[in-house]
Amino acid sequence: MVASCLSIISLYGSFLHRSISTAGLSSQTINIDDLTTMHFWGPNPKTFSPSKPSLILIHGFGPAGGWQWRRQIIYFSRKFNLYVPDLVFFGDSTTQSIERSEVFQAVCVGKLMQKIGVRKYSVVGTSYGGFVAYHVASAWPERVEKVVIASSGVNLRRKDNEELLKRANLEKIEELMLPATAAQLRKLMSLSVFWRPYIPDFFLNDFLQKLYTENRKEKMELLKGLTLGRDDNVNITPLKQEVLIVWGGHDQIFLLEKAYELKKFLGEKAKLEIVKNSSHLPQLEQAGQFNYVVKKFLCG
Repeated sequence: MVASCLSIISLYGSFLHRSISTAGLSSQTINIDDLTTMHFWGPNPKTFSPSKPSLILIHGFGPAGGWQWRRQIIYFSRKFNLYVPDLVFFGDSTTQSIERSEVFQAVCVGKLMQKIGVRKYSVVGTSYGGFVAYHVASAWPERVEKVVIASSGVNLRRKDNEELLKRANLEKIEELMLPATAAQLRKLMSLSVFWRPYIPDFFLNDFLQKLYTENRKEKMELLKGLTLGRDDNVNITPLKQEVLIVWGGHDQIFLLEKAYELKKFLGEKAKLEIVKNSSHLPQLEQAGQFNYVVKKFLCG
């Protein structure tokens, strides 16, 4: 109890819950089929409006949805019925299925929206969540209206992972994406964040303990289960929807050249916005600019 009370991460987690609730969303859990349970933040009965369009925010690898999208939740909940799912094995979402691919994650998101009766929606995905958003849009073009892919190398090749490991000076991708020590988390932050203030080890260890210890085995399986990046061919096709690609100008996880290439792969319906003074997390580092370009695209 004392340790929990002294935990900065636990205190901030409580603040997050209050902030999201104040924005009109409530914590909900639903069985989408016999094997899979998903937790999500969605409109409560008082804030849901049939006249508002629906929007899904899909988080990347790391902490669950509320941690990665707080400033977007507060901003976009005014104009959208907002849904922020925790992907399987993040937060309180889990499955007994043996499936581990990002395609499976997309199927789960699609089933969730169908289960709660949302027929039309736009989708925003960051990093790993961008992989999922791409597959949601590809599988259900009749449901998905617009797509935002943020800092997400959907055009991933095997050599991109190899080059990332060289930049990180690590041997295995899980050492970077699933840090187990303060040194590994510091390495991830050095590649993900443009401004890099010094953060003491006790804070990083608290972050690891609260947000990176659960479902480690299953998350490693998710990394190994990716269908993207298995070889040096890009196995994606243009989407039928309009697509906005948003990228941090100094991204060291997925280099900026991947953004330009992705725009070419996605065709004439794709446009690119580069967020200055940000790296892999423009929605956090430059939330104002990120929110503006996304809102302009969705509401245009």
